[in-house]
Amino acid sequence: MLRYLTAGESHGQALVVTIEGLPAGLEITVEQIQAEMGRRRLGYGRGPRQRFEADELTLIGGVRHGRTLGSPVAIEIKNSEWFRSDKWHEEMDPAPGETKAPLTQVRPGHADLTGMQKYGFTDARDVLERASARETAARVAAGAIAKQLLKPLGVEILSHVIQMGHVRVPDGAARPTPAELDRVDDNQVRCFDLATSEEMITEIKACAKEGDSLGGVVEVLGFGVPVGLGSHVHWDRKIDGMLAQGLMSIQAIKAVEIGDGFDVAGRRGSNAHDPISWDSENSAYRRGSTLAGGTEGGMTTGELLVVRAAMKPLATLNKPTLETVDTATKESGVSFKERTDVTAVPAMGVVAETMVALTLAGEAQRKFGGDSVDEFVRNAHNFAATL
Repeated sequence: MLRYLTAGESHGQALVVTIEGLPAGLEITVEQIQAEMGRRRLGYGRGPRQRFEADELTLIGGVRHGRTLGSPVAIEIKNSEWFRSDKWHEEMDPAPGETKAPLTQVRPGHADLTGMQKYGFTDARDVLERASARETAARVAAGAIAKQLLKPLGVEILSHVIQMGHVRVPDGAARPTPAELDRVDDNQVRCFDLATSEEMITEIKACAKEGDSLGGVVEVLGFGVPVGLGSHVHWDRKIDGMLAQGLMSIQAIKAVEIGDGFDVAGRRGSNAHDPISWDSENSAYRRGSTLAGGTEGGMTTGELLVVRAAMKPLATLNKPTLETVDTATKESGVSFKERTDVTAVPAMGVVAETMVALTLAGEAQRKFGGDSVDEFVRNAHNFAATL
């Protein structure tokens, strides 16, 4: 099945991702992947680093003349900041040595302290370099390929921000369609509701003035998802669980909701499920709502997939005020500042798309198989014809 592994540190020379299980004949170009990675840098409230993280990308293996070979695909993403600054040459040098400035004032809400305890480190940089959300650049590169694999099946995935801090899109507001993705990406906070987006920007400005950070919620929508991805048979192959695991693996994500999961929990059963009808014109079963988010019994239903991910405020503040302890002296103080954003919620939406795409692509490969893209698509169409 589809597997991927990322490697590299935030201020190291590069990030690397290897993807295994792709069929042969999938059209892939550097430009396609870079376009998707450029979306990850979008959003009002991002820090200055986004201006020079060019994400210079190289296809190392698995692709020849613009098509996959069926072998593992390897991608390198050079870190422009490492090449711009001698500081990181020394600080992140893989050769034997030691740092001149260990970080010991750990940040509450970050991986710093627990990672140091787990691995026996005395310098928080040994933890934060890998725990950094910079790692998601490699995932987005893999996700761009996953989206390309899903495209021949008619699957399109997009995200939009529905909450920033306490500002939330009104219930019942229109959702974007794939044709409106550019409108979402052109918005400063990637919010489809224009009136709410203005309120979100005001909230970000107020937060920035105080040197604080903001979290929020994104909604990921999957259009054209085939029936039957996932399984009711195996606990670890339920599509809801796999989607939740993928989204929860994103740095700073603290909650995941499939459909209207939290709201449905407070309803009676007579008003908590999606009614089923028969569409004779298209010879297909239909659900009348998206309360279950396009899933039932651990499987996709073929309806619109709806998944939400909630991101906590970033643990690094522009005006550090969080109480902490220096791990070297055990003295009280405030957490240190590494370069940070006021919010990364708009960009997180793109990463969330990535994790949904990788999950769906992996399950599509499991169900339909195929050593080539043509075989993969043919198998999917043959299955659809039986429904």
